[in-house]
Amino acid sequence: MNSRHLTHPRDEIVQTIERIYRYRMTTTSGGNVSLRDENGDIWITPARIDKGALRREDIVAVRADGSRDGPHRPSSEFPFHQAIYRARPDLRAIVHAHPVALVAFSICRSLPNTALFPQASDVCGRVGMAAYALPGSEDLGRNIAAVFAGGCDSVLLENHGVVVTGQTLAQAFQRFETLEFAAKTIIKAGQLGAVRYLTPQQIESARRSPATMEEFEPGPATTAEKEARRLICDFVQRGYRQRLFTSTEGSFSSRLGDDAFVITSYGIDRGDVTPDDLTLVSAGRRQAGSRPSRAAGIHRAIYRRHPAVRAIANATPVNATAFCVTSEPLDARTIPESYIFLRQVGSAPFDRQRDPEALAGMIGPEQPVLLLENNGALVVGESVLDAFDRLEVLESTAEALINSRAVGAVHPMDDASIQRLVEAFITKRS
Repeated sequence: MNSRHLTHPRDEIVQTIERIYRYRMTTTSGGNVSLRDENGDIWITPARIDKGALRREDIVAVRADGSRDGPHRPSSEFPFHQAIYRARPDLRAIVHAHPVALVAFSICRSLPNTALFPQASDVCGRVGMAAYALPGSEDLGRNIAAVFAGGCDSVLLENHGVVVTGQTLAQAFQRFETLEFAAKTIIKAGQLGAVRYLTPQQIESARRSPATMEEFEPGPATTAEKEARRLICDFVQRGYRQRLFTSTEGSFSSRLGDDAFVITSYGIDRGDVTPDDLTLVSAGRRQAGSRPSRAAGIHRAIYRRHPAVRAIANATPVNATAFCVTSEPLDARTIPESYIFLRQVGSAPFDRQRDPEALAGMIGPEQPVLLLENNGALVVGESVLDAFDRLEVLESTAEALINSRAVGAVHPMDDASIQRLVEAFITKRS
């Protein structure tokens, strides 16, 4: 991410649209992405070219003088990109697409409430709604630009889709992804019950930085540290592909010693994290030059309290997170795998989540999964693989429970069945 400014606009746009298409947040024909460079030239995806097979040479440059460079016509939505840039000189990037959850809100002419999670409102900025107009028309451009001129950063289009902006294309993508994630979570949670939102005071409390860690200069990395870094990156990237993490949310750590661990760093894109992006934490100090995840204090408290825990993950898989924003308990007595991995899933009130010792007392080998109210899930494991496996099972179980609402009444396994599972798998394993 630090080398982003060295990437040519053609490549940056192709990488972004590939990511959007890969995660089914647009279709072959839908959506467009643009970037305005330091010369005032606007680089934009072309009209009527397959978004799933876009090449760098397909990207069109519309020069500040109105001339064009490229083999194709610019997107038919170029007029509203141009109108937004004129209305907001501070903006450098735009993403427009038709992701299904935000389209659901747009056709209901409703805005998703980003007070669902502590950082969602910060990432997405102000969200507004633009009145419907014919796609590609000057009227649509005026409608959208007017909402952005009023100070919005993300705008839903009535009966159309969404437009998000940023000072960089990376920021615009993060806003786009986070807003769609919030919309999906609200839709999923609505199938469970009333959705719980955070108060302004709770959001403000979450913005407060955790206690600052002193820095230290680590010696040469051991083989164990190198292996831990590689494993964390492999599983975080896999988790991102499986939508267990978003680009801006989620942390993973692996224990190295009694009071040492490696953890994901703050502000690093989870989709392309590398071993160098992680932070070594030892005796409550952080590796010089690195900024660990804000969850580092919680992970340290858990490791110190529970010697058997070797890996910890915070994550925001959409179905499990839907349970986090309602009062509906997640009952893991569904199938044997779910109960064996999840046991009795606990829940931590939002206002206790800034107390690492309190959370460490609520989770451990006997209760390895904790739902954090309006903040995702916390899981522990005997290894990185064990923690990741548990996270996958949690999300699968949550999705099955939500889907069951359309099928009929859930019949949990009875006490006798649970006892046999405990004797055959859990007691024996421990």
